[in-house]
Amino acid sequence: MSDDDANGADGADDAADDADANDADGADAPLVETVHARGHENVTAEHASTFEVTTDDWLTPAGDCILAVDADRAPRDFSQAFREACRSPEATVTATLTVEGDDRTHEATVTGRGDPGLALVDDRSMVGRTSDYTDDERTILVEAEKAAADLDRDLVAALAAGADCRLRLEVEPDADR
Repeated sequence: MSDDDANGADGADDAADDADANDADGADAPLVETVHARGHENVTAEHASTFEVTTDDWLTPAGDCILAVDADRAPRDFSQAFREACRSPEATVTATLTVEGDDRTHEATVTGRGDPGLALVDDRSMVGRTSDYTDDERTILVEAEKAAADLDRDLVAALAAGADCRLRLEVEPDADR
């Protein structure tokens, strides 16, 4: 992904959306972070307990949890308010992956929760987990309702074809679960 793509008109719109969400009145307003990435020919999305997006621009066949590469951001880039909100065990964290395939747009949403053990300081990748494992700087949510293997296979095929994608992360602090 070029810098122009990451910072183009769509990126400006996403930044405005993020700013609106992060500046909303009220302590219970959702906070949003948006990551742009792309698929890769080695995307298989076969992992049963995690999904991952990485800033690396390569992927080996062994990376069966990785959905997208060449991400323009990592957890270390997220706002402090977003990271703090994710550390609440009552927070709901929603990851929405939008993939622009050749024939249509694919979307998948995965919901999990925050946890006090989330560090969110990794500068390379972000991982959603179906477990409650947090001893990792890259974990962005725990107790996810889905992992890579649970995603729609048409969405996975579009990623394997190298489609552009957007990962929208939203945290609702102290949401009723």
